[in-house]
Amino acid sequence: MPGTIWGMKVEGAYTFPGQPQQVWDLLLDPESLRQCIPGVETLTETSPDHWDAVMKVGVAAIKGTYKGKVAIVDRQPPLNYTLQVEGSGGPGFVKGTAKITLEPSGDSTSVKVDGDGQVGGMLAGVGQRMLPGVAKMLMNQFFECLINKSKVLAA
Repeated sequence: MPGTIWGMKVEGAYTFPGQPQQVWDLLLDPESLRQCIPGVETLTETSPDHWDAVMKVGVAAIKGTYKGKVAIVDRQPPLNYTLQVEGSGGPGFVKGTAKITLEPSGDSTSVKVDGDGQVGGMLAGVGQRMLPGVAKMLMNQFFECLINKSKVLAA
């Protein structure tokens, strides 16, 4: 099924300690991104808010090394931005965008994610049933890592 392309939606909400500006700074810190993006091997800035990435992701039929690009666009600090991700590797390609919105909530900040992605190649054919769960798992790992970092900073 090499011609298969499959779309999916990813959504989530996460609570960070601290005010929106602190959380914003953490979410856009290249070192935090490097440490928290699941499977990232390299994250190299090519221009402000644009990076080349190499990731190794291994879940069932979705194992592989992916080369891609990450960009942050439409910044409205410290309220929202759009994250663009694209990558390709042996099992196929992934492309997506996510709107990240920060809202103050007392002593903490609520971070909402609303994203859409497309998956193609063997990945789309083999992984349709698994992909939404895998995408949610990877997104949760990423944000839980960042939340733990923000707890250390807030302490």
